[in-house]
Amino acid sequence: MRVCSVDVVSLVKSCKTKFWPGGLFQIAQSPDLCGTARSYHVGLIEGPLNNNGKLGRTRGVTLRLAQDAITEYLHFTRGLPFMDAEFISKNSPQFLDKLLQKVDARKDIGASISRFLRYHPINEFEPFFESLGLCPADYARLLPRETMFLMDDQLLLENYHVLCEYGIAREKMGRIYKEAPEIFRYDRGFMMLKISAYEKLGLSRSNMARVIAASPYLLTGDVDKDFIEVLENLKNLGFHFTMIEENISEKDCFRWSQILELFCFFRNIGCSEEQLSELIRHHPGIFFEGSGDKTFSLIGYLLKFGFSVCEIRSMFLQFPNVQVGKFLSNLRRCFMFLTEIDMPTEDISKILCSHSPWLGECTLKKPNTVFARLNIGKKRLCKIIKDDPTEMKNWVLGSRIEQLPDVSKKLLKVNFLLGLGFTDDLTKMSEAVKLFRGKAEDLQERFDCLVSAGLDRKDVIKMLTVCPKILNMSRDVIEMKVDFLKNHLGCPLSTLVKFPAFIGYKIQRIKLRYSMYNWLKDQGAADPELALSTFIGCSDRKFVSRYVNRHPSGPKVWQKLKEEFVYAECLVHAS
Repeated sequence: MRVCSVDVVSLVKSCKTKFWPGGLFQIAQSPDLCGTARSYHVGLIEGPLNNNGKLGRTRGVTLRLAQDAITEYLHFTRGLPFMDAEFISKNSPQFLDKLLQKVDARKDIGASISRFLRYHPINEFEPFFESLGLCPADYARLLPRETMFLMDDQLLLENYHVLCEYGIAREKMGRIYKEAPEIFRYDRGFMMLKISAYEKLGLSRSNMARVIAASPYLLTGDVDKDFIEVLENLKNLGFHFTMIEENISEKDCFRWSQILELFCFFRNIGCSEEQLSELIRHHPGIFFEGSGDKTFSLIGYLLKFGFSVCEIRSMFLQFPNVQVGKFLSNLRRCFMFLTEIDMPTEDISKILCSHSPWLGECTLKKPNTVFARLNIGKKRLCKIIKDDPTEMKNWVLGSRIEQLPDVSKKLLKVNFLLGLGFTDDLTKMSEAVKLFRGKAEDLQERFDCLVSAGLDRKDVIKMLTVCPKILNMSRDVIEMKVDFLKNHLGCPLSTLVKFPAFIGYKIQRIKLRYSMYNWLKDQGAADPELALSTFIGCSDRKFVSRYVNRHPSGPKVWQKLKEEFVYAECLVHAS
């Protein structure tokens, strides 16, 4: 027989879902999955086909019939309000499965359960506590010894209904009962008196419902002084109490005394009221995430690495837009990264102290990944980080790590530039290396091309100092530009020494402007001794205003020349 896997929660909570075939089942529980969001799997043995070739009664139908039977039993037989009975039956899947194992599921399931319950009364507190979000391991010790029936405990039900009507979700009451069971023993009206005492402080009903779910101990004893002080601090800093509702979590018990300690801590390290207000406004999680647990853990971690009080204050005032827990996790990951590459502890402390705001925002890849991608070892990686810690920003999860440039090729380029007489100053040399693109042998070839054209070596070096980009042209382009200068324009090579940028301009631009200049010169509208750099190096707008417009027919001739050159270029491309 083939065994299927089914999520019982979805089966119990939905009546419209299509389910696997019905049959006997076996529970495979995991204590880790108990709680408010209960989830466990049940092995179902697939049922046989009926006479029509269709599957028999589905698992969903079986569950609905079982739920209806439990609801009917709790409501009509035991006298529970219908809403309570229905909620319990639909939100206690483990109890329901346990019960189904004791009856014959192949027959009329509703009748089978009703018959079973008639002779075998159940402990109603078990499905009740499960419906509140507790698993068997949690509620076993909470089960009363003297009774099995909910209606026998009127105080429990009455206080349960008070919380329901106040707006607290039923499935969240399990933790309330677990952490403050005494509040369910209050006499009639006493719990509302407790709640009203807090409402008088200015808390709305929704605020208070969230607070009770997060910190049920507030309803025990007198009004909690720490909670009142936290409210006063928030009020004095200009915050409305809705901030509490927006930022507290109901997953864990909220400790207001710890939040109050955080207020004191930030004031003690020198934060002004204005800074404290800004900190809460932009990063409320610093105070409310885990009742401040994560923040205290972070502070302890920073102190461990030698952070001073001023550095801690500065770090929090620059805190990035990330959860405190994630920030702490990233810092720890960074520490482990630096430890694994054998960086000295003193250097690790310096880096963490100086760069903690952005390090806490970045989730670094593992060292082995960085080693493989950069193709380097621990020593070189340590040196790279020491020289520039911000390099680590390029090694975060989700990013693509660029390979490091070949050191030997870079060294050859540096030697080439040193041979040309460039400065040995590291900063200026680094800038020069970036300006000259290409391999050292290619740069040397282009340099030799200019020298072999007839230029003096010193003049070429002088040209490169003025206009480094000419060495980024290919050898063919350089030869073409030199030939055009000498044989088409009739200019001497010395022109390049005065105007090295000539090599960088397109031939079309040079031809067009030189043709226009010749026409103006023939018309007596231009200086015949004008240098190339004067009319080729300027912008189009200046060329038109300074030279073309000097003659009445200039604009017309300029437009005609442009059309001719464009047409000629089109013919070249077409061929």
